[in-house]
Amino acid sequence: MPRLLGVDIPNNKRIAFALQYIYGIGPTKADAIVEATGLNPAARAHELSEEQMNKVVQYIHEQGWKVEGDLRREIIGNLKRLSAIRCYRGTRHQRGLPVRGQRTKTNARTRKGGRKTVGVKKK
Repeated sequence: MPRLLGVDIPNNKRIAFALQYIYGIGPTKADAIVEATGLNPAARAHELSEEQMNKVVQYIHEQGWKVEGDLRREIIGNLKRLSAIRCYRGTRHQRGLPVRGQRTKTNARTRKGGRKTVGVKKK
């Protein structure tokens, strides 16, 4: 199993799809990497040589793309900053509610979690 930037990428997938297992690399960036490094798009990940893997890593660093740990740290830092300054978005993140103005009276189940039924007790 090839290992790029600390991530095991799947053996039998095409290179463009295997690169997407790296956090921060999506379809567009993966295609750009394959094209810029001159890799065969039909080749599988296990067919990559050490030299080709180094080319891929070098290209990612040249572009200045943040991937994996650096990107995760930046995103977490942004959320902590929003929470620390007590802005609206920060408090919504803390409470686990939708951040971007969606309604919460109905829907928002993904963010709020399952329904918590409040019952009425009879005497």
